Amino acid sequence: MTMQLCTEVYTETSPTHVHNEDFVLAGDDFVIVLDGATPVPGLETGCIHDVPWLVRHLGLRLAEGLTDPDTKSLADNLEQAIQQVCDDHAASCDLTDPNSPSSTVALLRLRDDQVDYLVLADSPIVLHLDDGDVLAITDDRLDHLDDYSVPAVAAARNSEAGFWVASTRPDAALHAVTGSIALTDRPLRAAAVLTDGAATLVERHGESWEQLLDILDAGPHELVRRTRMADETATGRLNGKRHDDATAVLCRFLEASTAPTTKA
Repeated sequence: MTMQLCTEVYTETSPTHVHNEDFVLAGDDFVIVLDGATPVPGLETGCIHDVPWLVRHLGLRLAEGLTDPDTKSLADNLEQAIQQVCDDHAASCDLTDPNSPSSTVALLRLRDDQVDYLVLADSPIVLHLDDGDVLAITDDRLDHLDDYSVPAVAAARNSEAGFWVASTRPDAALHAVTGSIALTDRPLRAAAVLTDGAATLVERHGESWEQLLDILDAGPHELVRRTRMADETATGRLNGKRHDDATAVLCRFLEASTAPTTKA
């Protein structure tokens, strides 16, 4: 049986941002979601490029690798893509600067009757299995730092004792959370690929992943709308900024002969 991804995509710029620093690209058998790290105003990064440049170039390099007929693991694809982006601006920028532009990565790939996933930093993938179980693929290392000052975060970025992101070290890909599910053993009903701006109903407001998937079933736009409402009306101390760019992808797994056209 040949399977195909049917995806619905929605991305929305934060009310406080001029540019959307997320990147999303979906094909018949893959989804790429990136969330660029918003720089601290005035912080020197050693790079002449902004965050949208990074996520755009990294996303397109990832797409090239994912559509290559020579199958590689998702971690190998990411490692290669980071290296290619480094090569693209090594002559103009200081790639040793710990504050270089960076991004989270969430990748989902359908390969034959197998689904591969990769998560690096806080852009989760949520798998809804046909038996009703929900499996959230998360990388929460950024949530466990002792110090969130700018120098401390820079020192912890891409280090064994800290957290890992896609930036100027290709080997960060080797620290991603990865895995595969054989659809013949555990059929999937749906999957969600999210930036953290679209996951705050769970990560900040106390909803469950099951509740998030129920909302997402009405469409990614509805999930982002509900997320914005919750972020806007939240009281008390917030964990992180109130608003962020938000990207949500709803994936369904269908037989290729019955799958409708992918839409955004």
